[in-house]
Amino acid sequence: MAPKLVFVLLCQAVLYTTVTAKTVCGRPPITDGVDVTTLKRVYELGEAVTLACEAGYKPSKQAPSRITCINAGEWSHSDFSCAPNMCAIPRPLQALAMGKTEVPFKSVLNFTCDDGYVMDGANESSCLADGTWSHQPPLCRAVSCALPAPPRDGRVVHDKKAAGSTTVYGQGWTYECTPPKAPSFERGYCQASGVATAPPVCREVSCPIPVGIPNGFITFAVKREHSYKEQVKYACNEHYTLDGDAEVRCQNTGSWSAMPTCRAPCSVSIKRGRIFYNARKIWISELKPNRVLHGEHVVFYCMNKVEKCGYPVATTCNDGVLPIPECFEEPGRMTYTLKPNSLPSEIQMCAAAPASPASTARPA
Repeated sequence: MAPKLVFVLLCQAVLYTTVTAKTVCGRPPITDGVDVTTLKRVYELGEAVTLACEAGYKPSKQAPSRITCINAGEWSHSDFSCAPNMCAIPRPLQALAMGKTEVPFKSVLNFTCDDGYVMDGANESSCLADGTWSHQPPLCRAVSCALPAPPRDGRVVHDKKAAGSTTVYGQGWTYECTPPKAPSFERGYCQASGVATAPPVCREVSCPIPVGIPNGFITFAVKREHSYKEQVKYACNEHYTLDGDAEVRCQNTGSWSAMPTCRAPCSVSIKRGRIFYNARKIWISELKPNRVLHGEHVVFYCMNKVEKCGYPVATTCNDGVLPIPECFEEPGRMTYTLKPNSLPSEIQMCAAAPASPASTARPA
């Protein structure tokens, strides 16, 4: 008797399982943003459900939201989907957003301030379900420092007049000592840490007797050591060009500031041809004396042999060296004398210079 009862019970279990599998659907397939809180795990055949978007999302297209369990595990087709609400990026931040003007729900903006600034407000803001931000962008205000202490035997000269007992990050000042003393360093600042530069030490310094420079001279100076901030002025010999500050200053380190250099003039190293110099187009024989000052430009004329036209190429005198353009070909004596009108400087100019290595320059 017992074995027959077990057999009947097993058959009923198989039958129940088979029928159930054929007449139900599981939870319908969903996309991001669809509200799952109202969905069941199992639906009967023919049972329908209306899909909806959860908070912070809205239907992204006009599609049926009602679907039906039509077969075992099979739902009727629907293109229903949800798109997140968007939050507009605050206009001052759009320059940092790589072209974006809005971001989707749940996005988070993180804020930081540059060194030397402190944040006034929240350091992050979240895009909420209603398309607004949880916090407004914060303000970054400069760190403040107590006014700097003056050095012993000296004073502080502020770049910008200080008001009250504090100054702000980035503001600077100069330290001065009672002559003839010099500060161990001259500049101070309100630092990012909120601490002003500590004052320097005032001590006596002197610079050695100033020396001459090649191809130049000291305009006036007594042959002696000089005190802090004293100056000496230099000039160049005739036709040499001064490169640098004419006046050098005795620094707080006991050394002179950078000496200027006298740059040499150049000569144009061709015997035949025409150039453009000093706003004039001249034959090289008319350049008297044959001298171009440092930094001045000279234009040579080259031939475009394909188009049979001429084009100008500029070069610059650099401390005695005037490079000749690679494309320039100095004419022979016969051509220069008998057919000057055929030279590149005299024929029709090209519409544009050729883009080729021919436009480079070679040393003179």
